[in-house]
Amino acid sequence: MKKIYRFSIVSSFLGLWITSLLPESFELTLGFLLIFTFGMIHGSNDILIISQIKKDSNYNFYKVLLTYLTIVSLAVFVFYFVPVLALILFVCFSAYHFGEQHWEHLLSKMNNNLKNIFFFCYGLLILYLVFFFNQSGVIDIIYEITGIELLTIYCNEIITSVFLILSTILIYAYYSKSLNIKSIFKEIFSIIILTIIFNSSSLIWGFSIYFILWHSVPSLLDQISFIYGDLKKINIIKYIKNAFPYWLVSIIGIIILFYIFKDEKHFYSLFFAFIAAVTFPHAIVMMSMFTKKSNK
Repeated sequence: MKKIYRFSIVSSFLGLWITSLLPESFELTLGFLLIFTFGMIHGSNDILIISQIKKDSNYNFYKVLLTYLTIVSLAVFVFYFVPVLALILFVCFSAYHFGEQHWEHLLSKMNNNLKNIFFFCYGLLILYLVFFFNQSGVIDIIYEITGIELLTIYCNEIITSVFLILSTILIYAYYSKSLNIKSIFKEIFSIIILTIIFNSSSLIWGFSIYFILWHSVPSLLDQISFIYGDLKKINIIKYIKNAFPYWLVSIIGIIILFYIFKDEKHFYSLFFAFIAAVTFPHAIVMMSMFTKKSNK
């Protein structure tokens, strides 16, 4: 974990350096490229993870695949026809998922209910720090998706609230010996670094730095370790080979979506619906994976 932390810190400063040198158009292109490669690959092996979770019980590949695709299709349907509800669920699922990935190994000794609250609040803090420095852009995206024109997204109120909740739980974790002071200060330093990056970067670039370096790469390593037992080079190659067909189908789906709906006003709704649709089942699978690991 120390190596991953150092990698994230150093790479984040590299991202900050890119921000200071290159135009926003380049940031946008590179950000989307990273999201559609590393970002999407880290969620492309869910079926294989499910097979590992259920390896001691009856596992039916086609049944699992059908269930997965049903959830994806349902998510697209809800996002397209009830975008406000879907957007709220998308933010909530993403927040919990980000928090769980980042903190699960650090809070293994903590009460489950407190852990779940902490995961959600931490992820929400990350998202709203991104939103805080890009409020007008976020409000524009919300309008394009939902048709609702917001005057505010309550960044100050939400950041203050989740910060107080997180601080309270961290103090409790320290005094109950669930977490040491060194880990707490490391995470505070990480938040400071991310805040500087979000403040200095465009919306997509700032988010992609967090999403790839602080979420997707650690998640990839956790998944490889869970599936194959270790992080040997051959297992990393196996993971990529298994993920590639699912990743390719997703990319083809996005390309088809663009060419069919590029001239329609609802394209952005469909685009974000596609991204959200694969997030919902992925977050559930990862939650199951961490539960399985903790029960071993």
